[in-house]
Amino acid sequence: MEVFGRKAPPRPRRPVAPLPLLIHLLALAAPGRGAEQPVWRAEQAIGAIAASRADGVFVASGSCLDQLDYSLQRRLSRLYRDQAGNCTEPVSLAPPARPRPGSSFSKLLLPYREGADGPGGLLLTGWTFDRGACEVRPLGNLSLSSLRNGTEVVSCHPQGSTAGAVYRSLETNRWYLAVAATYVLPEPETASRCNPAASDRHTAITIKNIEERSLATEELGRLNLRGGAGSLHFVDAFLWNGSVYFPYYRYNYTSGVATDLPSIARIAQSNEVQFQGQAALVCGPGRHLLLSSSLVEALDVWAGVFSAATEEGHEKRSPATTALCLFRMGEIQARAKRCNWDFEPTQATCVILGENLTSNCPEVIYEIKEETPVFYKLVPHPEKNIYIYLTAGKEVRRIRVANCSKHKSCLACLAAADPHCGWCHSLQRCTFKDDCVPSENSENWLDIVSGAKECPQIHISQRSNDQTTVTLVGSIFPRHSECMVKNVDSGRELCKGKSPPNKTCTCSIPTRAPYKDVLVVNVTFSFGSWHLSKRFDFTNCSSLRGCPVCVGTGCAWCKRERKCVHPFTAACSTSDYNRNQDPCPVAFEKQASSKTADEGGFKEEKSNRTNRGLQVFYIESIEPQKISTLGKRNVMVTGANFTQASNIVMILKGTSTCDKDVIQVSHVLNDTHMKFSLPSSRKEMKDVCIQFDGGSCTSVGPLSYIALPHCSLIYPATTWISGGQNITIMGRNFDVIDNLIISHELKGNINVSEYCVATNCSFLAPSLKSSKMRTNVTVKLRVQETYLDCGSLQYLEDPKFTGYRVDPEVDTELEVKILKENDNFNISQKDIEITLFHGENKQLNCNFENITRNQDLTTILCKIKGIRTANSIASSSQKVRVKLGNLELYVKQESVVSTLYYLIGLPILLVIVIFVAVGVTRHKSKELSRKQSQQLELLESELRKEIRDGFAELQMDKLDVVDSFGTVPFLDYKHFALRTFFPESGGFTHIFTEDMHNRDASDKNESLIALDALICNKSFLVTVIHTLEKQKNFSVKDRCLFASFLTIALQTKLVYLTNILEVLTRDLMEQSSNMQPKLMLRRTESVVEKLLTNWMSVCLSGFLRETVGEPFYLLVTTLNQKINKGPVDVITCKALYTLNEDWLLWQVPEFSTVALNVVFEKIPENDSADVCRNISVNVLDCDTIGQAKEKIFQAFLSKNGSPYGLQLNEICLELQVGTRQKELLDIDSSSVILEDGITKLNTIGHYEISNGSTIKVFKKIANFTSDVEYSDDHCHLILPDSEAFQDVQGKRHRGKHKFKVKEMYLTKLLSTKVAIHSVLEKLFRSIWSLPNSRAPFAIKYFFDFLDAQAENKKITDPDVVHIWKTNSLPLRFWVNILKNPQFVFDIKKTPHIDGCLSVIAQAFMDAFSLTEQQLGKEAPTNKLLYAKDIPTYKEEVKSYYKAIRDLPPLSSSEMEEFLTQESKKHENEFNEEVALTEIYKYIVKYFDEILNKLERDRGLEEAQKQLLHVKVLFDEKKKCKWM
Repeated sequence: MEVFGRKAPPRPRRPVAPLPLLIHLLALAAPGRGAEQPVWRAEQAIGAIAASRADGVFVASGSCLDQLDYSLQRRLSRLYRDQAGNCTEPVSLAPPARPRPGSSFSKLLLPYREGADGPGGLLLTGWTFDRGACEVRPLGNLSLSSLRNGTEVVSCHPQGSTAGAVYRSLETNRWYLAVAATYVLPEPETASRCNPAASDRHTAITIKNIEERSLATEELGRLNLRGGAGSLHFVDAFLWNGSVYFPYYRYNYTSGVATDLPSIARIAQSNEVQFQGQAALVCGPGRHLLLSSSLVEALDVWAGVFSAATEEGHEKRSPATTALCLFRMGEIQARAKRCNWDFEPTQATCVILGENLTSNCPEVIYEIKEETPVFYKLVPHPEKNIYIYLTAGKEVRRIRVANCSKHKSCLACLAAADPHCGWCHSLQRCTFKDDCVPSENSENWLDIVSGAKECPQIHISQRSNDQTTVTLVGSIFPRHSECMVKNVDSGRELCKGKSPPNKTCTCSIPTRAPYKDVLVVNVTFSFGSWHLSKRFDFTNCSSLRGCPVCVGTGCAWCKRERKCVHPFTAACSTSDYNRNQDPCPVAFEKQASSKTADEGGFKEEKSNRTNRGLQVFYIESIEPQKISTLGKRNVMVTGANFTQASNIVMILKGTSTCDKDVIQVSHVLNDTHMKFSLPSSRKEMKDVCIQFDGGSCTSVGPLSYIALPHCSLIYPATTWISGGQNITIMGRNFDVIDNLIISHELKGNINVSEYCVATNCSFLAPSLKSSKMRTNVTVKLRVQETYLDCGSLQYLEDPKFTGYRVDPEVDTELEVKILKENDNFNISQKDIEITLFHGENKQLNCNFENITRNQDLTTILCKIKGIRTANSIASSSQKVRVKLGNLELYVKQESVVSTLYYLIGLPILLVIVIFVAVGVTRHKSKELSRKQSQQLELLESELRKEIRDGFAELQMDKLDVVDSFGTVPFLDYKHFALRTFFPESGGFTHIFTEDMHNRDASDKNESLIALDALICNKSFLVTVIHTLEKQKNFSVKDRCLFASFLTIALQTKLVYLTNILEVLTRDLMEQSSNMQPKLMLRRTESVVEKLLTNWMSVCLSGFLRETVGEPFYLLVTTLNQKINKGPVDVITCKALYTLNEDWLLWQVPEFSTVALNVVFEKIPENDSADVCRNISVNVLDCDTIGQAKEKIFQAFLSKNGSPYGLQLNEICLELQVGTRQKELLDIDSSSVILEDGITKLNTIGHYEISNGSTIKVFKKIANFTSDVEYSDDHCHLILPDSEAFQDVQGKRHRGKHKFKVKEMYLTKLLSTKVAIHSVLEKLFRSIWSLPNSRAPFAIKYFFDFLDAQAENKKITDPDVVHIWKTNSLPLRFWVNILKNPQFVFDIKKTPHIDGCLSVIAQAFMDAFSLTEQQLGKEAPTNKLLYAKDIPTYKEEVKSYYKAIRDLPPLSSSEMEEFLTQESKKHENEFNEEVALTEIYKYIVKYFDEILNKLERDRGLEEAQKQLLHVKVLFDEKKKCKWM
């Protein structure tokens, strides 16, 4: 690396961190080892990065944009710009791929307006999509929709350049984007990828107003390219002193060549394009590529990293051709004139680095292990200036800008002159300023401004004959301190003192003769929480020579007598002490000067001598010029006259440090050759020079330390055991290996000859003939003493050849086909050599053509050309010699006789096979016929048995219904209403169930109060509902939710809600009257239909609880009892007893009832003396242990009237047999595992539990695992297909297969119906009965309303009114309740119960239907089950409707009183504010449509004003972040 400059700068008054300079030094540093740093790994290569002040770091990779926190540990949000869920990557264009700038979808990433007036910061993003689109999004969340967007703003090519900056114009106080881009690439293949507008073909720089909704609507001027300027590649854009600067260089995208000097263009920060000139940037000869750009604002300096391509084709750069150049911005601005080479006419100017900006010694602060190019732009942390974000490949790291902790002392810390580091007194460490713990002293941290001389040091000085003073010098001003001097040998305190206020402690030791025996002292200065100590050794004071050494150890120097003495003895005269305040100033000055003399690059010594007498030393070359970071032993230098020198050294000077390596020559071989052994180093380019006998250092040229070799592929990876095949290894840095080794488990390491270049190595596989036929070896690379694994190479048995054929193509050409057994070898042309022998041992070389692999054999084709007698050669051919590496084989020609034998034997073999097949088929047919007869016999027997058992069960079975089921577990009104209002949106339950009783009505927000008042305007509310329903994206789900929110908001205003319901129902009738009135209220497709459901639920909740609840709960309980009386498969929930054919368990096994004696353990949860703990329980032998638990729990509840006190998963069952106990589990070590790996659950029968067995119920221990969740790997009663037809093990049917037919068990449906019939009829009649000859108010009121509307519309068909009533009450309310008992009771509904209740609900609705059902034998069983009962129910329903119509009508006062009472009952039940907020979300979503409707309708002007007022209140509330 080169840094142009003249002399070292003077020390500044304040430390200025040259952060961008460090960044560029970092970007060019050698990869190596580094400390663990936070890292974010993206899915694709990173194309852009930016850091905002408060909203994290933004990283664009592929088509994704991620928002990360500052620690890079968490992703805050993500934007998919191309395909949702996929971060796509740009496809590279045609070669050359380098040094063309990398492809990226993301072109701009600019945070702005942070901290400015307005709602918050914004992020401007530029993408190649949509012909170069730009978007503006809120910084807080990328997932929010874009606020502004536009196309054709940035380059639409992934390889095209774009640079931009956002600024606020002082003239207009608006934000603008200045953008420079390569809109057109001169490549033919890009035409199909991106088609920019014709107006952009000559555009270079434009300004966009980014306050507008569309970024493309207003273009405030443009700067066009001058004709013939070619393509410009813009690297950066930055703001300085009222202007926008664009560094760029000319670039040929076709050839990949930078064609001219880089330049920088300048325009004004204005609301229009004002071109202010351009300047050329010269950074040494040939450096036309500008790799990186950064503005060092603190110094008003621009830094650029320039490079020149070095190899043919301009495809690679090297550190030797890369330079960091600094340019003063003032000089750029002054010299940039209106120019003519790219934009407008002027002359080119060059601005180079001025004085006082020479770099200090570079330091590598972080090294990347992988050889990944560093991103051209590094981003500083917006708040903590000790961090920067380093991007390389697919990774972003947050690294520190300095490694302060490596300096172990204050002197080393401050002498390093790192502006970020300083000495922290309280921690006694070199730290960043923010890491230094604050103390009461403001001078706790020393920085480089103070200098190393200000480091605190303990001094012992003898100022007089009678005392020695111990002081602390340096920059430290504590409020109080203590000091102490202690004799280390005896532990005695020689001196102890305290400081006066705001001064440092001093300690005086009197000069006494006994103190001459004090040899070692320890001096300690204490400053509250920290202390400073130093040990002084006076043992050898008298033997020390020289003032600096004497004073440095704490001894005293007598200037006149020039001797070193013990500091605690009076050995000097008084005059010596008075003049000895600074005893060694000259010595210190000499030390400092000698230290600085070695800094910098190679310096010439005073004895600059390049010849010895007339002898001249000459250096020609150094080999190799590349070595690994491990160093190299034998580096050869060639030249002349080496034997004439007595002292030869090599001096290495790298770019990553100011230190240099001095290496003595290892061996001078002769006059022209000598060897050096070079040490290890980090990866970098070093300058090399040779020094002879202390003379001047003769330059040898650069030497590259590169990373260790890395292997990526071995091809082919399989070879034959005889060896000799050409093997190629692909990878990098192979030109630094010492040799290649094959490592074998038996033969050890085998050195092989290799030919290596940088990216690949070739070698011949060695022979392992004496080893076993199949073996694997490891390929290793040796670099110095390090062995690197490169992968494995597999050896297989040698190829086997079966014969060859010779076919003359023409008389001058012969084709030879060699047949080989199929194997896994990849044979290439350079591996094989083929020779044909013919006639009297004559030879012809055969040229390899190709290899063809067939199903049986592999054919190697070669041709012999340029012959005259092809036919005679073919007929006289004898053999073919094949050489494969070290393998040499002779192959004989295929035999024609053997082929003839095959042709004769094949038909005979075919006839034999046919006869055998016919015999086997006939035998199997007879066996199959016999088995089918047995199966039919078994099926007939089973059918007889099941039909007889089903008939007997219908006539004799009786279900013992448990009437004492305790208290009906009703849900409270709040949960009943919410489950009815939101049957599929359980997420709303918790937000409406907040306890409202303790809330003060005055706490309601002003905006919600205004909205509540607005909703109470009937005209407004009806208008809003109709307007919403006309919107296409106002879905059915939205309509239901809106109706439910409205019901909750008006829960205490039921009179008003009823009026709204009437108005909306009339409007619905107006819509339905034009089509089919019978379809009204049939589906839930409008707000009023859901509103009617909710209104019925509110008004009939009392009737449901008092009249219908108990018979409904009895039905569910009875149905459960009947289902559990027979087998139930615990995996599928199918049961033998059911009402629904879909849930019928027809694969039923034989089962029997087992009576158990159950003993319940006494537990604290149920410690009552009245509790019966010994209970007899009936279970089935096919029940699982879990099902047995449920039946035991139910029996305890029935017996005692209260539950046991524990949950099912908290108890265990234990079988007691005498004194032995066995725990019962669904799955244990004794469980049966079927052939296909499925585990069968344990049952009562599995444990062979008999009648009268004793089962103990006890509580699980605390660490017991919870019950198993069953999956497809378990089964209960329904066995897998492979097991279902196994032989029956009973005596009657041994050897037969047991078949099951579903229709055999349909009588179980009828049995279940009979068991619950009486309970079901009781439930139905409780619904359509009139207690005390009075109908519920809501039913009477709404039915009368429907009758009145039919009269008004002159509807004479009685069926229409009947259908209206059926759709409004049974369909909208009762069916919903019957199918969902969990809406009413605190119970869980199983899928099986849900299937049975669906059959009951269907029968219930059939009772209200006016259509006569025509059922045949093929009708569904669910319809046939209640077919005979439906006519009776229909008559009862008609009587029910007639009785309601005949009742006297309700007066309006009676209905209002009922509704008022219901409203008072439900006060403070729900959080109405939440409902109002949800209603407002719908209003604001369609605000413009609602407002337009209010403007068109007359009489709603006041509602319109109120709505605008409500929106203002909500907007203010949103600004305050109350929502």
